[in-house]
Amino acid sequence: MEENRGKSRKQDKRKSRRMVFGILAVGAAVLLAAGAAGWLHRQVREDREAAARVADLQREAARSARTGPGGETGLASEVDEPTGSAEAEASGPENDAERNAIVINSETGSDRETQNDGSNGEPERILSFAGDIYLSDHVLNAYRNAGGIGGVLDEGLRNAIAASDLFLANEEFPFSDGGTQAQDKQFTFRLPTGDVHIMKEIGLSAVTLANNHILDYGEEGLSDTLKTLREAGIPFTGAGANLEEAKNLLILETGGKKIGVIAASRVYPEGGWAAGASHPGVFSAYDPSPVVKAIREARSRCDFLIVSVHWGLERHTEPEKYQRDNGHAYIDAGADLVVGSHPHVLQGIEFYQGKPIFYSMGNFIFGSSIPSTMLGQVVFSPDGSVSYRVIPASSSHGFTHREENAADFYGSLRALSPGVMIGDDGSVSPQ
Repeated sequence: MEENRGKSRKQDKRKSRRMVFGILAVGAAVLLAAGAAGWLHRQVREDREAAARVADLQREAARSARTGPGGETGLASEVDEPTGSAEAEASGPENDAERNAIVINSETGSDRETQNDGSNGEPERILSFAGDIYLSDHVLNAYRNAGGIGGVLDEGLRNAIAASDLFLANEEFPFSDGGTQAQDKQFTFRLPTGDVHIMKEIGLSAVTLANNHILDYGEEGLSDTLKTLREAGIPFTGAGANLEEAKNLLILETGGKKIGVIAASRVYPEGGWAAGASHPGVFSAYDPSPVVKAIREARSRCDFLIVSVHWGLERHTEPEKYQRDNGHAYIDAGADLVVGSHPHVLQGIEFYQGKPIFYSMGNFIFGSSIPSTMLGQVVFSPDGSVSYRVIPASSSHGFTHREENAADFYGSLRALSPGVMIGDDGSVSPQ
């Protein structure tokens, strides 16, 4: 009898423990669900607020286009120039944007074969641009096995880049030999500072740093990156020691033409990655208003303005609604070209108000396999006209190469780009 009572008490204890554990498990699940719901609610609210701000900005741009500050018809000065007097803004030490603008001169050298359309003896100028670059182990192995950059880029792409006056891409990693690895992040990237010479060998004139990997090794990793790029003579924008540096207008000059570049990111893992007045980070595009303001301030200081944005969803070939809304707002504010990155795949091209938006350029130099990517080009002709074209490419085992048989590539890009004409020669224009 006593033995049975003992067994019964043990069974009761086990049941109690199971009940306690069950209650705890249910409580934890409820807390996790509440946290996820809260995070989702915040994201939806932020997206709605950002969409409302974009709508306000677009309405303001439309009003300004109809009526100038004095009631005259035409484009208002606040859209085409920074707020205030253009003369006052463009001169004087008090003009922070002008003082902080970085100007890089790039004159045609002996290694570039100049192309002439015969109009007035002046060569055309070519600006090339690409998507994300990460010098992964696959890329480094390809480089080392070939004994140089010929293992990373084929001759066709190297020649296209060498024939360009300027080449711009997104550097999606930090150069650092230290720093603290980001926690709870699936992928973290870092390259030794000694490998920066590979970026020079790729032929980059400048890089954008606004992305979700540049702080993978914290503020120290970012600081090391800025120092390494400066010492290597590679200008950058999109991230910095503070907000002023992160949003800085980069001006690349070639043939007397000033090409402005602004870079921002709408993808990063936590709020602390956004640059502030006194702390480092990326120029944030979650709220489009600061980016629009930067575009307006930059518009009068360059002949052609590029906005590079890290945005969208990975592996999605269709842009999100906010990408379209924000891209339109950037062009309304004065951008001539919007270049997107982050999804790892190509997204389509749109012409809005006659200006192109390349929603995602995909990976250019990255991992073991890139089924489809491209090199974009802006061609500035001596007669003042501007045209666009793309060069199809793909990559395997860290080696990115030009696609000579490009019919399938152009067909796929046309399907992603309704309203855009893409010729068999890679030319891109509105229909």
